[in-house]
Amino acid sequence: MKLSSNSFDDNAAIPGEYAFAVPNAQSRYTLSTNRNPHLAWAEVPEHAQSFVLICQDPDVPSVGDDVNQEGKSIAASLPRVDFYHWLLIDIPASQREINEGSHSSGITPQGKNGPQAADGQRHGLNDYTAWFASDPQMSGDYYGYDGPCPPWNDERLHRYVFTVYALDVPCLEIQGPLQGANILDALQGHVLAKASLTGTYTLNMNL
Repeated sequence: MKLSSNSFDDNAAIPGEYAFAVPNAQSRYTLSTNRNPHLAWAEVPEHAQSFVLICQDPDVPSVGDDVNQEGKSIAASLPRVDFYHWLLIDIPASQREINEGSHSSGITPQGKNGPQAADGQRHGLNDYTAWFASDPQMSGDYYGYDGPCPPWNDERLHRYVFTVYALDVPCLEIQGPLQGANILDALQGHVLAKASLTGTYTLNMNL
């Protein structure tokens, strides 16, 4: 399989319109248009019955104490963990493309509705659900795509890995909530092929 995008090139910077926030010299960051990028896949296995899309950032600080704190920085050497930005399952076997802005266009405080999406697809809960859990104005269930918003004081350039999986089943059976780890568990034994595309992003104006 091959995965490509009209929105950004592999291993290149993701434009700010596809991010949750963009850099701002005065306020550190400003909320952005948060549009999902265009994606297209090809060279699909003949017997694929559905697709799954996962976007994750593997560069999130494992300790959040210094995140976005004035006078502090997050060392590039700090151990990192995954943060899921987009989980879309049960994509029809006939589909080969996701249009820009078709699943997200703007920021929705307390999260977009889900899990049901168009054409029988289902959105999973991205990790902004946990990130905003203690914020009364933003807390809620964040289904679908919400773009990059790495700490503005992080010394590491973040990577955003979009992966499309071709499956041998038309509908993925998930045990527990529709979250990243549970979806990855459900994929086991059903993947015929996969393809990835990586974009980079930072709010650190010194990088």
